[in-house]
Amino acid sequence: MVVTGPEPHKEHQEQTGLLNSLTCNSSTPPPDDIKLELGYYDPEDEKRDEPTQQTNTIRLGIWMTINIVATVAIVFTNKSVLSNPSFRNSQVSFAAYHFTITGLTLWLASRPFCGWFKPKHVSPYRILHLVAAMCIQVIFQNLALAYSSVIFHQLARLLLTPATAFLNYTLYQSSIPRSAFLPLVLLCTGVGIVSYFDSLPSSHGKDTTSPEGIFFALSGVCASALYTVLVGRYHKKLQMTSMQLLLNQAPVSAAVLVCVVPWMETFPAVSTVPGSLWASILASGIFACLVNLSQFYIIDAAGPVTSTVLGQLKTCIIVGLGWMLSDHEILRQSVAGVLLALVGMSLYMKIMLKHQK
Repeated sequence: MVVTGPEPHKEHQEQTGLLNSLTCNSSTPPPDDIKLELGYYDPEDEKRDEPTQQTNTIRLGIWMTINIVATVAIVFTNKSVLSNPSFRNSQVSFAAYHFTITGLTLWLASRPFCGWFKPKHVSPYRILHLVAAMCIQVIFQNLALAYSSVIFHQLARLLLTPATAFLNYTLYQSSIPRSAFLPLVLLCTGVGIVSYFDSLPSSHGKDTTSPEGIFFALSGVCASALYTVLVGRYHKKLQMTSMQLLLNQAPVSAAVLVCVVPWMETFPAVSTVPGSLWASILASGIFACLVNLSQFYIIDAAGPVTSTVLGQLKTCIIVGLGWMLSDHEILRQSVAGVLLALVGMSLYMKIMLKHQK
């Protein structure tokens, strides 16, 4: 008796039917090992994945470049705007302008045609504490930038790390590794050295940090630390992502500040403001939009660690450009302070990442 195998066309029909049933009856495509069993595995699939990964890497590199350029540009643009006599005391209205830009950016990113995240609404009453902290810390940052050098302003922002750690320990008994204390001491010492030598008067009489600038910078760090701690608490309380929470905060913050502006500031006459300054204000809004979008993409595609390392790189670039563009004499003590602060911050990051693993 001769045993014959199944007819080729019948076997192909059975395989096709099984593959189609797997595809139709499941919400996910059949795994590759099933395709291989059925003889439908295409070796070209691996080749198709390579261009996709390469495209994603290129796209991430583009967004990281945009983030670096936009962040550096917005610091120096805001410095030029807030140092101008016309807007030197308009920090509240400038903050309201940026909150409006942030709100519009996030609203567009949450639309279906963008689909970066799904919006989630929360009552403004439930986030009033967070809105108040957000407004105060941004206003203090603007004041610090107006009354201090770019170098000191940027390094003072590094103090946010130890300030946040101290608040977390005080409020929630959240501790950090003992080995992380020495890097924080180095960081604070470096910033202290820069704050002293950068406040010394220069021969040109400008580009120095005033006592008011030091006060506003340190107040801004304290307010930012409180805001950071509150954000972590509201994330858990409201079960919302950073983008969802910020989408609810930004419009409310802008509305609150717009109501406060008439009581705190006198807006300059439009005719007295040069056209170049209006162009800088418009550019600042565009840079803010690019910073927000690129930051969200980087965190989503590469994670918060990459975003933190990128922040270190931006600090170094801003400090370096600040020295290049400044008329203030560069003292060796200031250089040592900057290096000490950056080394302390880098060591702290390394220890914390190792501790988290």
